[in-house]
Amino acid sequence: MGPVALRSMAWAPLQKHTDELRAMLDGSVTDAFGFVAKLSSGDLVGFAEASLRRDYVNGCSSSPVLFLKGIYVDPTYRRAKIARGLFEAVRAFGKSLDCSEFASDAAFDEVDSHALLQALGFEETERVVFFRQIL
Repeated sequence: MGPVALRSMAWAPLQKHTDELRAMLDGSVTDAFGFVAKLSSGDLVGFAEASLRRDYVNGCSSSPVLFLKGIYVDPTYRRAKIARGLFEAVRAFGKSLDCSEFASDAAFDEVDSHALLQALGFEETERVVFFRQIL
């Protein structure tokens, strides 16, 4: 499975993934990076994407903050510590960039994401509800 197909299993739509991955690979997006989990056959079975955030990150007090944007492992390969390995790769990369805080977020109803983030050692810092108004 290729990186775009794997990424689209976690988030949609497909064209957006193609465009975002192309931008990351050609260097037009800065402060974003990713890691993949690959079998000896060459098949990709997981990925983690992260960024360096220099804006305010809820619950953090330093800058830049290493921010885990997403982590996904093909369901067939879950419970094989692949997510842990991807997380550790992102964490080590952030430390090499002198980040002192590592953050992530998940929607209120994404309880599986909450459980994964807690299992990876994150602590919940706050909950926020966003509002908008059409002008």
